[in-house]
Amino acid sequence: MRRGQVGASMFVDRESEGREPGGQIVRDAAQEAARILGHVIQCDGSRATIAATSAGGQSHENGQWSVGKFISISLNETRTVGLVHDVHVEGGWHEEADNRILVHVELIGEVRDGKNGAAPFFDRGIADYPHIGAVAHRIRQRDLEAVYQLGGADTIAIGTLSQDEKVTAHISMNRTLDRHFAVVGSTGVGKSTAVSLLLHKAIAARPELRVVILDPHNEFASAFPGLAVTLDSDTLDLPHWMFRLEEFVEVVYRGREAVPEEIDILRDVIPIAKNDYRGGGAASLRRSGDVLGITADTPVPYRMADVLRILDDRMGLLESKDARPVYRALRQRLEAAMRDPRFRFMFGSRIIEDNITAAIGRIFRVPSNGKPITCFQMAGMPSEVVNSVCSVLARLAFDLALWSNGQIELLLLCEEAHRYMPADQRLGFAPTRHALARIAKEGRKYGCYLGVVTQRPGELDPTILSQCSTVFAMRLANEQDQAIIRSAISDSSASSLSFLSSMGQREAIAFGDGVAATMRMKFELLDPSQIPGAAVRDRVASTAVASGDIDLASIVERMRHGNRDLSGEDLIIGAPAFSPAAGGVEQRPSVARLGPIVEEPVTRERRQDGRLFG
Repeated sequence: MRRGQVGASMFVDRESEGREPGGQIVRDAAQEAARILGHVIQCDGSRATIAATSAGGQSHENGQWSVGKFISISLNETRTVGLVHDVHVEGGWHEEADNRILVHVELIGEVRDGKNGAAPFFDRGIADYPHIGAVAHRIRQRDLEAVYQLGGADTIAIGTLSQDEKVTAHISMNRTLDRHFAVVGSTGVGKSTAVSLLLHKAIAARPELRVVILDPHNEFASAFPGLAVTLDSDTLDLPHWMFRLEEFVEVVYRGREAVPEEIDILRDVIPIAKNDYRGGGAASLRRSGDVLGITADTPVPYRMADVLRILDDRMGLLESKDARPVYRALRQRLEAAMRDPRFRFMFGSRIIEDNITAAIGRIFRVPSNGKPITCFQMAGMPSEVVNSVCSVLARLAFDLALWSNGQIELLLLCEEAHRYMPADQRLGFAPTRHALARIAKEGRKYGCYLGVVTQRPGELDPTILSQCSTVFAMRLANEQDQAIIRSAISDSSASSLSFLSSMGQREAIAFGDGVAATMRMKFELLDPSQIPGAAVRDRVASTAVASGDIDLASIVERMRHGNRDLSGEDLIIGAPAFSPAAGGVEQRPSVARLGPIVEEPVTRERRQDGRLFG
């Protein structure tokens, strides 16, 4: 047999092997020879070059030389594992003759046989480097399994290896969650499906885990039937008094530059309104410094009606004559925000009381009642609301985990994370970035974990990405994004990332603390009911109608009002309303939530019912 033909024939998928009573592996000599690829001709601290010969007529069988395959270099007591990252032919290709092939491999680690016939085990790093002339061959399945073997009860199967679909890809769920993780990939590569798979596996492995998903596309709720509750601006109760001053200002000024004089007035007035709510009385003209222990950031209830009243009182003072335009402008901003139906979750009359326990319990699923996942749907919400709410949720998640002394474990999953944590410090909302960075840096100490999902890692704050100890990198076409991921990998298999631009659907390169070694793997198939957005797509397909039957007017009304229920007090100008006196339907001009919201007065008796801050 020609040497090239021998090399070509070693793409046999399995070698037959048995064991003698003493535990020694017995192999057929011909099959052992068939596994030989070539010999080492060069080696440095991290890479080696292998020379081999391939017959031109058998080139279609040379799959073992493919880039991305693992090979094994036999030494005395160990087998060095290498990853093929470059293959080329010296002197051009000759169809009818032998061709000299140079294979460049990156050294990953080494495999040793266990004692007394035990399974082989893998060590990262190289203790014994290959010598010149060492035999290189196709890696055995047992050795390949040893490379990716993870110990511990938290080992979870999430797919198969791309090199050998008969080898299962495992991750350590505890290390993946506890040290944060990231899923990156271009649009359409299966990124959301991979996230859904990981969350289903996480909930199954750790039923006590609570998950909050920041969902900008409203697609994840349908992927967790029976496990998730959905919140949006209509169903969320997040009182304005739970916002810190900078978060509240982001809403009031709609993301525009704030006026410093108006911010100073708010910082002074809000503590007085909080003291009035608690029963301080006649405090509207006092300075905020006299309200001991309460600041504009203290989570104590207050009524916006009291804030407006205090502003009116101060405008009436003689010494405030020059500042009246500032007070008037601030009052108009507050009234505009209170009238805006998009901000009902902040200013609604039902959330004036101290319901912080109920609000936090509902958002973070305490108790979970069999539904540990909260999907916060943000599609169609204005950016100033999204920024402030995400900041509040991230801050509350960290504080809840911190002060529960380990009783509550939370995972905050940020879809499109580059929106909240942009690399450019001038963009985004600083409080949101700070709250998420706090979770990334300190959260694992207290049971608050971060999941980062983005299609543009190049636009993500590198500090956040560096805190994600496990990364699942799917196909990325942008060079800047690829460079960011390459800089994040810490072990010797960085050449694996050269495939980032050419991987298939559901395929990813996983590296970091959650895996035994960097692996190119394919996520397992999900049930169609667990694929994000599948329910929406099915509903659209089932309700498709001819263009002549489309009710465009109703679609426009839903667009205008954010798909809110238009019944009750949310009336549209010119919409019909039932009038008992008229005995039928009449046209009544009305606009949703016109005028300032009227808040029910809180009496001293109600303040003393034990539900409010003392």
